[in-house]
Amino acid sequence: MSSSAMGEPLAAMKPIVDIASLRTARELVYADFREHQVVGRLTKQLSKLSDELLVSLWNSCDLDSDAALVAVGGFGRGALFPYSDIDILILLPEDKQFFEEVLAAKIEKFVAQCWDTGLEIGSSVRTVAECVSEAEQDITVRTSLLESRLICGKKALFKEFESVYEKTLDPKSFFQAKLAEQIQRHYKYQDTPYSLEPNCKESPGGLRDLQVISWVSKAAHLGNTFKDLSLAGLVTQRELTELNRNQRFLETLRANLHLLAKRRQDVLAFDLQAPLAAAMGIKEESSRLASEAIMRRYYWAAKAVNQLNDVLLQNIEALLFPQESKTTHAIAGEGNECFIERQGVLDITDPQLFQKHPEQILRTFLVFAQTANVKSLSATIFRALYNARQKMDSKWRKDPVNRALFIEILKEPEGVSRAFQLMNRTSVLGRYLPAFRKIVGQMQHDLFHVYTVDQHILMVLRNVRRFMVVEHTHEFPFCSSLIAHFEKPWLLVIAALFHDIAKGRGGDHSELGKADMRRFAKDHGLDKADTELLVWLVAEHLNMSQVAQKQDITDPEVVQAFAKKVGDERHLTALYLLTVADVRGTSPKVWNAWKGKLLEDLYRVTLRVLGGAKPDASSELAQHQEGSRAKLRLYAIEDSAYENLWKQLDVAFFLRQDAADIAWLTRHLYNKVDSEIPVVRARLSPVGEGLQIAVYIKDQEDLFARICAYFERHGFSIWDARIHTTKHGYALDTFQISGSNLVDEGGSYRDLIQLVEYELTAALQNNDPLPSPSMGRLSRQSRTFPIQPRVHMIPDERGQYYALSLSASDRTGLLYAISRVLAKHQVSLHTARINTLGERVEDVFLLDAANLSKNPKLQILLETDLLEALGA
Repeated sequence: MSSSAMGEPLAAMKPIVDIASLRTARELVYADFREHQVVGRLTKQLSKLSDELLVSLWNSCDLDSDAALVAVGGFGRGALFPYSDIDILILLPEDKQFFEEVLAAKIEKFVAQCWDTGLEIGSSVRTVAECVSEAEQDITVRTSLLESRLICGKKALFKEFESVYEKTLDPKSFFQAKLAEQIQRHYKYQDTPYSLEPNCKESPGGLRDLQVISWVSKAAHLGNTFKDLSLAGLVTQRELTELNRNQRFLETLRANLHLLAKRRQDVLAFDLQAPLAAAMGIKEESSRLASEAIMRRYYWAAKAVNQLNDVLLQNIEALLFPQESKTTHAIAGEGNECFIERQGVLDITDPQLFQKHPEQILRTFLVFAQTANVKSLSATIFRALYNARQKMDSKWRKDPVNRALFIEILKEPEGVSRAFQLMNRTSVLGRYLPAFRKIVGQMQHDLFHVYTVDQHILMVLRNVRRFMVVEHTHEFPFCSSLIAHFEKPWLLVIAALFHDIAKGRGGDHSELGKADMRRFAKDHGLDKADTELLVWLVAEHLNMSQVAQKQDITDPEVVQAFAKKVGDERHLTALYLLTVADVRGTSPKVWNAWKGKLLEDLYRVTLRVLGGAKPDASSELAQHQEGSRAKLRLYAIEDSAYENLWKQLDVAFFLRQDAADIAWLTRHLYNKVDSEIPVVRARLSPVGEGLQIAVYIKDQEDLFARICAYFERHGFSIWDARIHTTKHGYALDTFQISGSNLVDEGGSYRDLIQLVEYELTAALQNNDPLPSPSMGRLSRQSRTFPIQPRVHMIPDERGQYYALSLSASDRTGLLYAISRVLAKHQVSLHTARINTLGERVEDVFLLDAANLSKNPKLQILLETDLLEALGA
């Protein structure tokens, strides 16, 4: 259907007078868009159709020319997306009496009719003076009014508004306000376009960044279109082409999202990415899913928009503040003669610098890292880097000068993270490291990473660097202390850069990355010891996390095996620091204080073994007991008072709890050794957010399931469970939990602790049958990328326990469903290690072998029932 053909059916239709006629016409427009993907025609037609209905309703309310009906915001631009709000301003004359006596009732009727007909309007009713007053106080209102368009009504009143608004709009203050607003918005989205589910409107590099350019240009009277900016000499022809192409792509993306979701939808959610690719005609390739292909296109578009936004805002700022833009400062230091600082950005004295001297490309980022008061690169540098892209070839990569500069950037005491972010933004990093270029915009469908591979790598690099910066030592003081004493800490920055560089190639990325790491080390002249450390870190970067979260690190054999793997303190420290940085760089949801404690505990106990201390159970036992005795004396509790309790506890209990926990449990239980009623105690978790819960009760087969049922019912998540049975048949279980929203709703932790103690005690005294698990729905991500539930159960070497490993998509009630299966088959639990990675769980349980070892059929039945529970 051609553009003219599109207009014919609309023209032939009955006038748009109600929601039915509007819907019919919209469906026709949608059908045309689905077929031809011409987004400009779509948004203009939708605006026109809404105009028609609004005019009809305006006239039916007998408003005529008493007031003015004005479109504002996106609707004012005449660019309405399928499910966008229709923002209108009803402009009133200043005559207050006329408004109250004549207009008020008519306007109320008009607004009511808009909603009655199904038009989702955002309306404001103001005089010209009120518009100006509101605009002065609120930058959002000021921006919205900038794009005003008269729909119908009193033209003279609208002309008056335009004139007054233009006189009161200060381009300089408007520019500064929009720039500050953009910085805040970018910060909200982690200053990166590379989220796995980005917002195509609000994220850095999204449509809003293009709109900011248009708004400040219009306010500064530089033009209403990108072409106007080109005519004014603010953008090159290439940049104009890029602006138009990327705007068209992002708008097409957004329009399709709205139509697919059948609502206003600006987030490229996982479950919409494949249908979106299909709608836009992007097909699956041999090595890449269609969803991956469209997201890669999005990331490249967002990257270009982000950079064009930077370039144009700098150029507009130079016009608005000409005197300031002429003020420059030389950059001190040998070899920095070609660089200057201008208005807080790094600039070059010759736009052809990189063409003439390609070695100055990497020096740019070295100077940037060394110069604390510059926040970005100049428009001149951005353009010069693009124009010199052909210079960044194999010869350039092999140049010893460039290799030395790259290592020098890595060694800088400050500014390294910012420099690498800019190197990625400008594609210099990918051109210097071809392996890195392959993972730019690479998706990760594992349900716990929230960034693309390249952005995750840069987040990990940033985390390593933050350990070194004095201002951030309060975040991870132990890590900061370790890195301060680590020889050549810049090696850890290289390890961060390469740890995931081989992702997406098929096969084990840890193994494949070793070759890339070894080649880099050889090319850059690193010595044998440093090379070996880096290659080992890339190969083993997942090992420490897996041991800490999936194995019992109080088991001397586990610690001995891990110590043998790391070999020495230097390897252990490097792996620990990289692991903390890596886990923190996956997603804000994945890291928590409990995981931090597990890693730190594993580091400390391994360090003792590497220092020559054998993992001696009796020595550990003595240390834990003496430490807890010292703490109990602070409460005036004599050793003899808890002698009876400690007699009931075996060596495993004292080895698996630290001295502070033993003292806390002893303090509450020493006079309740043979209690007939359950004892439940709770406190703020000593390792961070959440609570630590202790349960002491005569043991019963379904105890763990009953406790899990209570936690599930109240919205708690269990991070860790330690199950212990005393010599006289009592269960002494401790849990690390989080997740209740009671505190968020105005309560306090003291209230929460009292509530848990009271309610859980009551629940454990209730002998009713276990309730059926209320299996929550899978998350949107889990439905899009489902995980095949897996159950693996093997006996330990001593035949005392069975290790049960489970993996599945996370959802509410999952742990209770598992515990219910264990209770059903009368299988006792020794420990539970709950490991939630974003939307995925990888839990490890140690089961008592008493029943399992006698009955092989029970093992099969248990595995079958568990698989059914995980997949329910």
